Amino acid sequence: MRSKTIIITGSAKYMPPAAISLLYSFLLYSSFLFCAARDTIIFSRLVSDDQEDTLISAGKRFELGFFTPNETSDTRRYVGIWYYGSNPRTVVWVANRDNPLSGDDHGVFTIAEDGNLMVLDGSRKPYWSTNLKTSSSMYRTAKLMDTGNLVVSHEEQENHLEILWQSFVDNPGDTFLPGMKMDENLILTSWKSSDDPAPGNFTFRQDQEGANQFIIWKRSLRYWKSGVSGKIISSDEMPTAIFFLLSNFTSVHNDSVPHLTSSLYSDTRLIMKFSGQIQYLKWDTEKIWSSVWSEPRDRCSLYNPCGNFASCNSKNDIMCKCLPGFKPSLPEKWSSGDFSGGCTRKSTLCGKNTSDTFLSLKTMKVGNPDSQFNAKNELECKRECLNTCQCQAYLYEAVEFTQRGGTGNSACWLWSEDLNNLQEEHDGGRNIYVRTDISDIESTTRNCETCGTYMIPYPLSTGPKCGDPMYFNFHCNISTGQVNFEAPGRNYRVTAIYPETRKFIIQINGADNCGNKNAQDKALQLNESLPFNVTSWCNTKPANYSSDMSFEAEDEVEIGWDPPPEPTCSSPADCKDWPNSTCNATRNGKRSCLCNANFIWDSLSLNCTQGGDGKQTDGRSRRKMSLSVIVVIVFTTVFVLITLSSTILYIYFCRRRMANTQENREAPQKSPVFHLYDNERRVKDLIESGRFKENDAKAIDVPFFDLESILAATDHFSNANKLGQGGFGPVYKGKFPRGQEIAVKRLSSGSGQGLEEFKNEVVLIAKLQHRNLVRLLGYCVKGEEKMLLYEYMPNKSLDSFIFDRKLCVLLNWEMRFKIILGIARGLLYLHQDSRLRIIHRDLKTSNILLDEEMNPKISDFGLARIFGAKETAANTNRVVGTYGYMSPEYALDGVFSVKSDVFSFGVVVLEIIGGKRNTGFFQPEQALSLLGYAWHLWKEDKALDLIDQTLLESCNANEYLKCLNVGLLCVQEDPNDRPTMSNVVFMLGSETATLPNPKQPAFVVRRCPSSRASSSSTKPETCSYNGLTVTIEDGR
Repeated sequence: MRSKTIIITGSAKYMPPAAISLLYSFLLYSSFLFCAARDTIIFSRLVSDDQEDTLISAGKRFELGFFTPNETSDTRRYVGIWYYGSNPRTVVWVANRDNPLSGDDHGVFTIAEDGNLMVLDGSRKPYWSTNLKTSSSMYRTAKLMDTGNLVVSHEEQENHLEILWQSFVDNPGDTFLPGMKMDENLILTSWKSSDDPAPGNFTFRQDQEGANQFIIWKRSLRYWKSGVSGKIISSDEMPTAIFFLLSNFTSVHNDSVPHLTSSLYSDTRLIMKFSGQIQYLKWDTEKIWSSVWSEPRDRCSLYNPCGNFASCNSKNDIMCKCLPGFKPSLPEKWSSGDFSGGCTRKSTLCGKNTSDTFLSLKTMKVGNPDSQFNAKNELECKRECLNTCQCQAYLYEAVEFTQRGGTGNSACWLWSEDLNNLQEEHDGGRNIYVRTDISDIESTTRNCETCGTYMIPYPLSTGPKCGDPMYFNFHCNISTGQVNFEAPGRNYRVTAIYPETRKFIIQINGADNCGNKNAQDKALQLNESLPFNVTSWCNTKPANYSSDMSFEAEDEVEIGWDPPPEPTCSSPADCKDWPNSTCNATRNGKRSCLCNANFIWDSLSLNCTQGGDGKQTDGRSRRKMSLSVIVVIVFTTVFVLITLSSTILYIYFCRRRMANTQENREAPQKSPVFHLYDNERRVKDLIESGRFKENDAKAIDVPFFDLESILAATDHFSNANKLGQGGFGPVYKGKFPRGQEIAVKRLSSGSGQGLEEFKNEVVLIAKLQHRNLVRLLGYCVKGEEKMLLYEYMPNKSLDSFIFDRKLCVLLNWEMRFKIILGIARGLLYLHQDSRLRIIHRDLKTSNILLDEEMNPKISDFGLARIFGAKETAANTNRVVGTYGYMSPEYALDGVFSVKSDVFSFGVVVLEIIGGKRNTGFFQPEQALSLLGYAWHLWKEDKALDLIDQTLLESCNANEYLKCLNVGLLCVQEDPNDRPTMSNVVFMLGSETATLPNPKQPAFVVRRCPSSRASSSSTKPETCSYNGLTVTIEDGR
């Protein structure tokens, strides 16, 4: 609308003073009304950040102006629309969401000379524009409507406006408001975080492949998908009320809800949240926004979270499992928590020697069927599936089913493609029948029948006619397909059964039971006569799903079962599943399938295996023979032990007499008898003791090598065999006569490390067994000589590759990602899964060795510390480690924990993906460390600028961004903000988990005068981090 100007002509001296005063009052009042209720921008009017101007819609429902998200002290300024008078401010649209101004930029929102609506700073630099075709700005206006829509129009003729641009249509944000219409072009894009309006990872839009379906994308991956309207199997169908809103009140896809009107939606909105949820909110009577509906509701609501032929249960800690008769398609990924590959059949369908049957699954949600037809009864439905080789499953229901021109009252649904989106115990779920080979799930006296998605392995029993009676503590609920474990006075829900390890998982109620051992014993009491024992209390729940999703799993307990004895029997037919056995009476009068002559019972393989001599005619003669064999073996063993002990004692005392008299005097005081150090206390005792002699070899379960064999293997430590020099001393390559190659670390007398570090290496690594830890082959102590023997690593250390501009090209992205995963799994083993809980304290790229297949192996445990099961942190007055890899709480205060290793791991990850040293990287214009530079690029949404340039062709962008995100999370200032290694392994291995956004990491600004640090240095070096000064004694 054109502005109209009132022109006053004539001389004021001819007007009465009262008239002049009245005119000025009228103009002043009109001007006040214009400013107070302005909802329109014209060329001569603008919204200024300095003046705190805003536009307010005519009905005072929405307001437009400059704002800072969450009203923080942040200087970022955006132009947005929010609900008028909302506190806290509820923003529904942002103009310059990915290009904020600073508070000092003197921002304005105006119609520029070219006719575009723009966000400009004081120097007229554009930060956002409607990008319309240029035209005269004199006739263009921008108006904020009561719907929240911002409309740019052009006045071609008097009182005739042409709409050129709308925020509802041409620039939607993360919020859907009444009046918008979700068509194939409209996309809602989430914020990056709660205080960052930049485009995030998630988008919500109409599914291009199906009518009336909607989908959430996480970048390029399907994250959630609504069900198809009208399908009886569907449970994710968009609610009718929300579908009515999305269609802009033009259609209702469910005729059973005929009374919806647009007036019911005046105070509602639909928002695509940065967490990945689409949420429908309504302003309720308590004056707050309450959530009416949201998806995905839980982990199993995601799109096909477990892959094909695998079921999901959000009540379980490990939510996915293969259906009976199926196995993981990618076993390694499956065991690491990545279930996206799904499962595959153990046996093929329609084979020559196969006999197909159907697995009964109760109350299941499943992806949409491929076909359906009227069936007279279930038998007809089943036959139709069996007669079609491609048929994977069927579902039959006697429901009121009518179609135009059709008759009948029952329906049969068939699936010819792989089953997906399977979910157990689902509200409104159906009973489906999955086709399998009968040999994979056949019920015999060895195994009980399957119960829903659970295989019941022998000897576990759910009934008197299967399994072993001693293990009859399980119950199958046929109507739900759920297995329960029955203990005295209680029933517990079983969530997983692992026959390979003879373990199963149950759920117990109440988190308090996990923090108190007495409460645990009270909560779960197992009769000692039962063949069951608790192996692990209270498994940890996953912590990397969106906080908006519900996590239903309770605390879980792992229980193991004892290997079973020979199976019981009542007739010879009962032993048909145990070859080479016969049903005979035992000593207690019961009958069992006793193994025949020349065979013995193997309780692990559950079979009679060949391993004896003589003939066996009945159970009694077998027992006599077994008793005589046992007596002979016992006496022989005792005789051999006595002879061997006498020989060892004789040799020992002979050597003692030849030893120095002083050593004989000190030996009783300083060399107590050692036992195998198989527990935490004894290991600590050895490490903290003030000596380590040759006789201490008896205390350690590691091979002891004599000095002569090592001298021969290394050619007397010749320079030709020298591999390098470390803080411990020189390292030499050796080769034993049989061809085995070794690496020998020789303790140098001038080394900064000493006895404690040497004992750490020997005692700790002796207890560690993992594919990503270097293997200690043995050690040698001879006088002052102390040496460690390791498996030889032909590719040396990781730093020799990633920091060498020629060798780095040999490590493509796939290999680097594999190395990162391997290091993470090795640390997880140290922190959680090993017999001793260990903190490494000196993790760095030079301590990561690479074998011939470039598999990473963590080495150098000289600075490692054992942690008690209940310890969370410890202090030390001797801060050792390597500059650039130490966490701030350790470097500054001497406090270390498992989170200290997590920090070092984060630095290693950033060095691997960036190809730059943290200690050698420096930005002189910004004084940034590698951590600071990575954080700067992350904030500026330039994450790919950090990547090693040699990886540009082979890089997987999603995996790279995931590694950068995890790396920044690991180097957080506060240890509580860093993830545990179990969470790190999960985040790296999962393609569906939502990763938290990192905060500013530690050591962003580097002010150390020297970038060099040697782990072997004994001289303290003073560095300043963020204004604090600390003295660091570097380790190896």
